[in-house]
Amino acid sequence: MYSMNVPHPVSGHTPQQLIDLLAHARGKLDVLVDGLPAEGWLGPRAEHLNPPLWELGHVAWFQERWCLRAREDGHFDPGLLPGTDALYDSSTVPHDSRWSLPLLPLAAARDYAGQVKAAVEDRLKSAFSPELAYFAELCAYHELMHIEAWWMAFQNLGYAVPERPPSPVLASPQQPRLAFDAGEAVLGSGPEQGFIFDNEKWRHAEPVAAFDIDAQPLSETAFAEFVDAGGYRSDVGWSEAGLAWRRSSGAAHPLYWKRDQGQWRVRQFTEWRPLQPHAPVLHVSRHEAEACAAWMGRRLPTAGQWLRATGHAAFQWGAAWEWMREPFAPYAGFVADPYQDYSEPWFHTHGELRGGGPVTDPLLKRTGFRNFYLPHRRDAFSGFRTVGTG
Repeated sequence: MYSMNVPHPVSGHTPQQLIDLLAHARGKLDVLVDGLPAEGWLGPRAEHLNPPLWELGHVAWFQERWCLRAREDGHFDPGLLPGTDALYDSSTVPHDSRWSLPLLPLAAARDYAGQVKAAVEDRLKSAFSPELAYFAELCAYHELMHIEAWWMAFQNLGYAVPERPPSPVLASPQQPRLAFDAGEAVLGSGPEQGFIFDNEKWRHAEPVAAFDIDAQPLSETAFAEFVDAGGYRSDVGWSEAGLAWRRSSGAAHPLYWKRDQGQWRVRQFTEWRPLQPHAPVLHVSRHEAEACAAWMGRRLPTAGQWLRATGHAAFQWGAAWEWMREPFAPYAGFVADPYQDYSEPWFHTHGELRGGGPVTDPLLKRTGFRNFYLPHRRDAFSGFRTVGTG
């Protein structure tokens, strides 16, 4: 097993609890595997997509690599099947090549995933250790993140879904905006919180000036006001990068919107419905979020503002991944965990998001969890809220 030198926080789960956690993730993946149309296993080549056939093999490979193959000296034992490193290692296999690799056929990929899962269960029962517990949790959350990516692809490609995820609904707040005096915000996570990712290390305080913040993410109908006011035609409020993206993409409204008899409608998987005043606008890029906030005379929140606001009972979060003002960047003293490519390659180029959306597993809906996407990505279940002053 890979020596972690400095112990990483773990939740204290028993072997059976970890087995159940891994089974929870695999059960959710199996639902999507069973619901994918036959022509969807490779799907179109796109920057924001992976071939589902590759992803299925990748999550099994990832679990095998860290729970079964990792050694104390940092090397890895051979896998159950020869050649899987050359197929499924996301750190070394170029994204554009994943459609043309000699991937395992579906039945073989599912069998490989099942063999790995059974072997990990056996090891948890027979050779349990804090290191193995850490990697078992890492693999479960890694799989849950890929499951969300599958949901994103189902939405992006207009596939019928095997089960309907909950529709996010915003309660009408008694206080539409919440005001906070100057103070401190606590960012990051501590070792007593159980499993955390390397980009959350470590807990620290930072000063936050007085500000007010929306009690809930911006709604579909509120965003439509920005669209109808010519927000995509005016250059005012768009950053230089945002303008370049808007012009190159030709975006004139959110990704899954269309005009129908003079009214905006939004597509959810295969169904079109009218905009709703109590649904958060989703699938907007950081560029769109910034421009709309500026049109309102406001800004996106900093992570410190957002985290400080989560302590208020009227603050509603968890209906959308919410774009933060800052780029995704390391905290002071950052050191990568054994899976070194989880955070470090994406610092300073990606935007940070908090909260979690309608298809995010509840286990990943933690205020300390930091998600990250490129600022132009619109396929994520991402929205935003705004702040004034600060």
